[in-house]
Amino acid sequence: MRMKITDFVTRWKPSASSERSNSQTFLGELCDLLGVPRPDPKTGDPDRDRYVFEREAVLLHEGGRQSLGFIDLYKQGFFILEAKQGSEADSMKAGHGRRHTPAWEIAMQRAFGQALKYSQTIEDPPPFIVITDIGYCFDLYASFDGTRNYRKFPDAVNSRIYLEKLESRPEDLETLRQIFLDPHALDPSKRTAKVTREIAGYIARLAKALQESGHEPERVAKFLMRCLFTMYAEDTELLPKGIFGDEIPKWAEKPESFAGEVSDLWRRMNEGGDLYGKGHIWRFNGGLFAEPVALPLNRQQLLILGLAAKSDWKDVEPAIFGTLLERALDPKERHRLGAHYTPRAYVERLVRPTIEEPLRGEWDSVRASVQKLIADVDPKKNLKAVAEARKLVYAFYDRLTQIRVLDPACGSGNFLFVALDLFKRIENEVIDLLDKLGDTRAMYAPSGRTVTPEQFLGIEIKPWAKEITELVLWIGYLQWQIRTRGWKSNPQEPILRDYHNIECRDAVLAYDAVEPLLHDDGNPVTRWDGETMKKHPVTGEDVPDETALVPEMEYVNPRTAEWPEADYIVGNPPFIGTRRMRLALGDGYVKALTIAAPDVPENADYVMYWWSQAATLVGGRLRRFGLITTNSITQIFNRAAVDRALAG
Repeated sequence: MRMKITDFVTRWKPSASSERSNSQTFLGELCDLLGVPRPDPKTGDPDRDRYVFEREAVLLHEGGRQSLGFIDLYKQGFFILEAKQGSEADSMKAGHGRRHTPAWEIAMQRAFGQALKYSQTIEDPPPFIVITDIGYCFDLYASFDGTRNYRKFPDAVNSRIYLEKLESRPEDLETLRQIFLDPHALDPSKRTAKVTREIAGYIARLAKALQESGHEPERVAKFLMRCLFTMYAEDTELLPKGIFGDEIPKWAEKPESFAGEVSDLWRRMNEGGDLYGKGHIWRFNGGLFAEPVALPLNRQQLLILGLAAKSDWKDVEPAIFGTLLERALDPKERHRLGAHYTPRAYVERLVRPTIEEPLRGEWDSVRASVQKLIADVDPKKNLKAVAEARKLVYAFYDRLTQIRVLDPACGSGNFLFVALDLFKRIENEVIDLLDKLGDTRAMYAPSGRTVTPEQFLGIEIKPWAKEITELVLWIGYLQWQIRTRGWKSNPQEPILRDYHNIECRDAVLAYDAVEPLLHDDGNPVTRWDGETMKKHPVTGEDVPDETALVPEMEYVNPRTAEWPEADYIVGNPPFIGTRRMRLALGDGYVKALTIAAPDVPENADYVMYWWSQAATLVGGRLRRFGLITTNSITQIFNRAAVDRALAG
């Protein structure tokens, strides 16, 4: 029989003492409240004990020592739940700390650390870790990809569910119910990937239509990116609701009015101020709206734009949006729009060991020092210890906002966005800890220290890399600011800033000039363009189209390109095997590379020039670098290049 929410909350609100006294009764009645089955009787057989209290877990320690732990409530493939018992200030029993004190927060963090250790003992870790303070709250952590990289769910600010708010927040009750019944249904990536694909499809259709109308691809790309950001800003209420999307049906009936009215809107977004009949417009600036010119659209094109505007832009996933947008805008790439893209989890496999592990190591050390300082200390009674703890946290925060990450082959910004997202997660943990130490300045300060896109640097030779990568970084950044700092009601202007952090140039080769290579008769030397293919008349396979020719070039004064200073380098440099380099890049370019980087063996693959450049920077500001390379790295010339670069 399902329990009433008010009865459940009233019954458990006064709970105190120890969790061992209360946890199983509390969790059993929680199951009744949620309308889910109670745990099964424990058998002592791990293969059968799939949903039980006190499930055994063998913990491994340094030196090979083992100990036996017990998971308070375990449901295989669903969750690990650890229970603690806090208390109110006037309670006779303290339990694991008086609520709203740093000591209590530390106890909750320790419980999460314990649950994390339990997850290491399970071959297929469950998607959720739940920490409950009996009668008071639930802290939620999720890892949907099986990596045990549990993060606060759905984010650092909204991961705590309070019992006393369950009646007024039925969505929280449903979240708990889903954790017991179908936790993977809560995976946000499933929804965001679907929305992002839909939007990219509409943009591809519109880009194709505009290019077929005679507009230059680059002009189309910049126009559509302004449209995309406008739709995002409207859905997140950085712009007045309906200012763009609701107008599209009207423009479809009168297409000639579209270009002028949208140009007026973008001009105001660039400068800030009031727009007649629409209200106040925040100042966006940042370069995206520096040229506030809209292309004329016909009725059919406006209807396609309207479909994109109806999508829920709040759910766009920046980690894949850049790739899909690049394919949508590039006529040569558009056929690959439905093809496989690099999923976020794949990007995280590189970002995690390269950046997250050392950075979190520093942060964990700071938190451990804070815990030692304020353990069992009432902040009202020992202000000195709390002030020292805040000082440690702020020192780390200052460092976090000064760290630079470089992707020297940034493409559409996927790796940089994932790094930005990691930094914002840690930043919100920092702010959360400062808040628990009684300092709310970091959360509500309108300016000052914060992680921004300025810290994420990119180099990419593709023409639209700057615009696409910056758009991805800004959407990702604003998602965090809106979700955690309420920016939609009071953003810091200008909302977008041109940090010049993304460069469109060659990442491995610098030169003074490029000149056509000529035959003795004065005619230009030509080669295959390295891209255009045709079907072989016999085999039907794709082969180079010998009629697609470009001039062979000479590079004057070739030298290694300089990279901006960074603390970490990550990326997925282009792979071109040594046998195809001259065919794809030209004799002149390959010759210039060998002159510029004599330490790289001539028979090494193209990607090794990124390895060599990164390796030369180790020992200065650069702390770590991680580059994705195909398995051809096992070839003798590439291994020699790696060994030589790292040795140098």
